[in-house]
Amino acid sequence: MELTRFSLGEYIHLLDGLGQLAAPLPQGLELERRVELVSYSSKEAVPGTLFVCKGAHFKPDYLADAARRGAFAYVSQVPYPQVDLPCLLVKDMRRVLAPLAVKYYNDPSQTLKVIGITGTKGKSSTAYYLKHILDEHLAPKGRTCGVISSIDTWDGVERFESHLTTPEPLELQKHFANALASGMEYLVMEVSSQALKYHRTLGTRFAAAAFLNIGTDHISPIEHPDFEDYFGSKLKIFAQAALSCVDLDCGHAARVLDAAQGSCPVVLTFSRHDPAAAVYGHDVRKVGDDILFQVDAAQLSGQYRLTMPGLFNVDNALAAIAVCRGLDIPLEAVRAGLAKARVPGRMEVYSSAGGEVTAIVDYAHNRMSFETLFRSVVQEYPGRRIVTVFGCPGRKAFDRRRDLGEVSGAYSDLVVLTEEDSGEEDTVSICTEIAAHVACPHEIQPNRGEAIRRAVMSCQVPSVLLITGKGAETRQKRGLEYIDTPSDVEYVQAFLREWDAKQGPRSL
Repeated sequence: MELTRFSLGEYIHLLDGLGQLAAPLPQGLELERRVELVSYSSKEAVPGTLFVCKGAHFKPDYLADAARRGAFAYVSQVPYPQVDLPCLLVKDMRRVLAPLAVKYYNDPSQTLKVIGITGTKGKSSTAYYLKHILDEHLAPKGRTCGVISSIDTWDGVERFESHLTTPEPLELQKHFANALASGMEYLVMEVSSQALKYHRTLGTRFAAAAFLNIGTDHISPIEHPDFEDYFGSKLKIFAQAALSCVDLDCGHAARVLDAAQGSCPVVLTFSRHDPAAAVYGHDVRKVGDDILFQVDAAQLSGQYRLTMPGLFNVDNALAAIAVCRGLDIPLEAVRAGLAKARVPGRMEVYSSAGGEVTAIVDYAHNRMSFETLFRSVVQEYPGRRIVTVFGCPGRKAFDRRRDLGEVSGAYSDLVVLTEEDSGEEDTVSICTEIAAHVACPHEIQPNRGEAIRRAVMSCQVPSVLLITGKGAETRQKRGLEYIDTPSDVEYVQAFLREWDAKQGPRSL
């Protein structure tokens, strides 16, 4: 699909309409010249590029390089007179970058049905539940649903493992444009509090938005200074949505519902405890390895089955059903999609040959997700010894170190602390900080593979192992780079085989 290209004058008109021009326009601007590319990567610059100067690590050399490659004007909060290019000086780069991206990619979310999911926990699972449902719905047309998540991204053109939950604006709008060009009708995405706070999704129209829950997370000097900033950032999603879905069981539900009703034309509620909700789930029970539950939801009423473990996943399924009710997705697709749904690296269960050791690989990484995971494990694996392997990322969400230490120590018989995207911090220092809050026996093993091996090989009685935080990811952030590593799934499978071999031949 060919994108319409706009002139420099049209981009200036956009900035002026936003009230973001911070200085008179320089003389000699080529207002009629067509902008061939909007980019903040000097390596991508071509003749006709409108270059954007952004980022804490930006250097004037990047602008000079872009000029050599063909950039003919630039947008910046700071002028760089040493580079001979006209500057469109703006007041707030974060507020102009997304609108520039939306214009350059021809406002794709006006056509593509983008579904945004936010919440402290459950975003990935809900996104993948919806993807499986919509894949079922679209299968007769030979189409699939796109996804942008903290796990991976698929837009019909690109498929890769994600680093950011929600991409920066130019990448985000490119994914939407790719999805449209590939014939996609729907794309499901996770929307982080950081993306909403810093306007990455500004200008994106959400055909539907789901607010799952709210808990304390991402509180740090470089993320959210306090809970109110975190909560307020998440509530911004409703102003961009045509349909909003709210969990009546979440903390601060009254405030969430009030924000949704004050911003959005259509609001649907879901709940496991309030029969008055638009989507009410009840009679939840485990049958073998499956979870069955009843739903009262007008045309989507009936019995549903989840084949993915974790009783708490019923909440995520109800969120997906609420979105589908609002978008008129047929019952057959919803029921079939949920029954088939899998999330890479989420509640993946592996066992030793005799079933003595069960290992669960999961992305749980904050207090809410830890508490939910442990409660479910205690209920589903009663009486088993619990061993937990996890770490915390460097230079972010510092409260997690206390929170995860407290929760894991309250439920576990052994905690093994290890590397988890330490980045520019020292892994042992992070683990030592967590260990101060762990009340059960614990040890530090900075090598993640060895930590998982230690957990598996320590099992002398029926045990359940929880390996959390990294899921199916195949890279660790060390310093400023991402280094290829085996995934937790690969580690677990290898060490369970080793554990089985150690047990020797089994009698039949």
